[in-house]
Formats: sequence, C-alpha cells, structure tokens
Amino acid sequence: MKTKKDQLSSEGVSRRSVLKGAIAVSAAAMGGGMALNLAAPGTAEAMIKTLPRKWDETWDVVIIGTGFAGLAAAAEAAKAGSKVVILEKMPIYGGNSTINGGGYAAWTDKLHLREKLNLGNDSPKQHFDDTLKGGDYYNIPELVQVLVDGAPEALNWMMDEGGLEIRQVVNRAGGHSAYRAHFSKTSWGRDYTEALRKIAEKYGAKMVLNSEVTWIWRKDADQKSPVLGLEIKQGKRVLNMKAQKAVILASGGFSRDVKMRMDHYPKLIADFNCTNHKGATGEMIRYAQAVGADTLQMNFIQLYPFAEPSSGTLDNPAVYPFSAPGRGCIYVNKLGKRFVSELERRDVCAFAQINMGEKMKPTYTVFSAAMVPLIGETQESLDAGLKKGRFTGADTIADLAKKIGIPSETLEKTVNDHNRYLQEGKDAEFNKPISKAMLPLDKGPFYAVAQWPAVHHTMGGLRINKNAQVIDVFGAVIPKFYAAGEVAGGVHGSNRLGTNATADCVVFGRVAGMNAAKEK
Repeated sequence: MKTKKDQLSSEGVSRRSVLKGAIAVSAAAMGGGMALNLAAPGTAEAMIKTLPRKWDETWDVVIIGTGFAGLAAAAEAAKAGSKVVILEKMPIYGGNSTINGGGYAAWTDKLHLREKLNLGNDSPKQHFDDTLKGGDYYNIPELVQVLVDGAPEALNWMMDEGGLEIRQVVNRAGGHSAYRAHFSKTSWGRDYTEALRKIAEKYGAKMVLNSEVTWIWRKDADQKSPVLGLEIKQGKRVLNMKAQKAVILASGGFSRDVKMRMDHYPKLIADFNCTNHKGATGEMIRYAQAVGADTLQMNFIQLYPFAEPSSGTLDNPAVYPFSAPGRGCIYVNKLGKRFVSELERRDVCAFAQINMGEKMKPTYTVFSAAMVPLIGETQESLDAGLKKGRFTGADTIADLAKKIGIPSETLEKTVNDHNRYLQEGKDAEFNKPISKAMLPLDKGPFYAVAQWPAVHHTMGGLRINKNAQVIDVFGAVIPKFYAAGEVAGGVHGSNRLGTNATADCVVFGRVAGMNAAKEK
C-alpha cells in the first residue's frame, strides 16, 4: 500500500514544488507583491504581509541584537567598510550578555596565563573534544571547530582593540578537562560588551534602541531569493529598513518565553526561575522560520545549577560555585552531604539537585577564603556578598553548618572526607578528577552560598553553517541571511559547557560580520 509520501514521490511532486506553488498562487492573487510567509495558520505571524513599496531607510548590514554576537558582527562589518546599524528592542543595550558571569573559554591567550600559573596543558583538540563530549556529540563538529579555533584570537582582539581587561587567573569549569575559563576584570559580561561596543563605534556602526523587529522581508522560497530587509516598530512608528548586503540575527534565545520553551521541553514550566533578561523571548526565531529558515535541537534547554534560589538571578555570588570547583570547593545538600562531582557539567549538577526534591532546596557551595583570589574574585566582592546576605561566613566548619541550618557533624565529616580525597588524589564517592590546584578545606574562614537551578540557555535555534549563513528547511543557504550566538543551534549539542557561550557569540559574530560585509 502506498503511503502519502510514496504517492507524492511517484507523482513527481516535491515539498519544494508544493511550497513554491502555493506561494506563487498567493503572490499572483496579491499582484506579485506578497512576501514569503510560512507561519503556522492562526498565529500572529500568519497574517498576509505585502512587500513595502518603498524603504524608509537603507543600510548595507542590519543586525538584530546588541549582545556579544551582534556587537562583534557590527565591529567586523563596519571595519570592512559597510554601513551598519544594530537594532535593539529593549531600552538598554546588551541583553543577556551584560549580565552573564564574565567567563570566556579559550585554550590559550596572548598572555599565556595558564602556562604562567602552572595549570597544566591544553590544546585546540582538547577543547574541541570536551565540547563535543559535553554536548553528548549532538554538536555539529564543523561549528565546534570554528568556535575552538577562533576563541583565542577573538579574546586577544577584544583586549587589543577594545581595551578588555581580564583577571590574571584561569579556572577549570565543570565539563572541561583543562583550566581554560578566563574571566573579565569585574566578572560581568558588560566588560566584553563595552569592549565590543567601542570597536564597533570606532568603525562607524550605529546602535538604535527601542526598535522592535516585527517582520523579515523575503520575496519567495526560491533558493536565489535573498532576505531583503526588516519591518521595524519604534514606538507608534512603523518603518521598513532595507539591507543591501545582509541581515544578521544576533537576538539571543527564548528562555523567557514559557510557552515556547514548554513547546519543546514541557517539563520547564513557569514555576522554574530564569536567569535571563526580560527580552529573551525568541520571536526572531519564529520570524526566521516564517521565511523558510530551518531550526534544530530546540528541546535542548539548559539550567544554571547555581542561581540565587528565590529569584533565579545570576548575580556575582552565583558565579563562585561555577568558578571554584577547580580550586577545591564542595557542593552539599541540607543534610550536609555532597551529592555530585563538583566538576560535572551543568545539566548533571542541576538534575542532581532537582532529583533530590524541593525539600532539599537550596543546596550550598562551601569554599574557603584562600580560594577567593585563586578564582579571580576579590575581598570587595566577598564583602558585598556577605552584606547582601548571599554569603554566610564562619571561622569553623561546625559554626558554618549551624548558621546555614545543616547538621554540623555531618558537614564536618563530609569536609574531612573530601580533604582526604584531595590528599590521596582519588574521589571515592563521585570520582571527581583531582588536581594539585585544589585546596583542602582545612583553614578558615569558611563560606557558604545558597544555590538552585534556573532556566539559563537555549542550545537549539536556527540552523547555520560554518560561515554563519542561515540554512533553509531544504538544506540550502538563504542568501544574505546570517545568524550568530544563542539564536543559532548546533554549536553546543545537548548541553553547553560553561564559558563556551561568550566565545561562541563573539567568534560567530565576527564570522557573520566579515561574511556579510563581503556580500554584493
């Protein structure tokens, strides 16, 4: 018996011909002026859209999003001589990039910090292998290669041209097999966005805030049909912006859109906190789909295991649990017991907490004063966290346990056992890789910070190739259409290793900007 697919095949009918035929009929009915619209029936995007008769503004390269990827793309496109505008729907620039923890994964840097600090070896292959393994091999290898190869150069570029200052430390983050996590001076992503903004503005790129993209213009589904421009809403004003060379999407992920994330990962209901800014709602992915773009791995959504338990905020104290495992911190539950290897990847750490149940909320990271400078933090940041009540401090482990309300005898045993593991070089409970850089918890003062998972990063998104070009549902490049950063999928696989995101965004932003500027 023939299936519907067999019948279509035997009749010589392809998906492409059906799609193009439907569009051609609609376009004819509209006098040939209809824009491509593949949105699902009944959605806000499914309304009839007609191409503008005239353009209100014309630019060479139009970029959506002012985070790491958008600013890096703007800097490179403008440097290459293109007339560039960066659009931001929010009243302030930077998005999630400005509020991230300031980490950047690179297997080397021009300062050779890892070597100077005697923190072992690393290589492009090691970074590549870690990223693939961390993503359960769902990553697209050629995209991972671009990330790994471009990360050191992009970090050096931000230091050289943007004045970026990084701390004289390199940390080992969960899932990484080497010390490659660099941190900016203040441990905030704003250090990077400021450096990138300076480069972009130096070459003439213009940034426009409060500019919401409401449509992507593309005439039809033919492979040769390029993206033409954008419909923009600025307050009550609607204007159409032409992109003579290219449109670059750098609009981030969709962690704040509860419906969208539940469509792909039903478990992530509204009860979950979220580390993201309010604008991380993913509509640009839907608009790109409406003009034929393909997506992949949309169900891969990451939780940050160490967010502030009540609000889900990724504040400076929430960075300590991520930075300190390579220096000997431990994660404990309310019973005073470890529940996971502190060097496990984020998804493992997050679900180790969630699977213990809400009654175990929050868990804690326990660290010592001696670890603070080694992870690149300062006495000032420690004091600020204490003042806010985010850190709890004590001179002994027993007193610390009492202050956070967990059994002191149990926590003391947990700490003593872990100290012995460091001395013996083997973690008998969770098989954590032990290194000489780890300190025992044997000298106070000691500190604890509360933590609990919150929705953090969407690994899936638009399908791109190594040139950052957006790919359509048939596997072809959509001309003059690029994407970089969290809006694009395929780089991280099922799980993103911490500090890979900043590098991903900056590296692919640069690639997109350079290639967009080459378009005719």
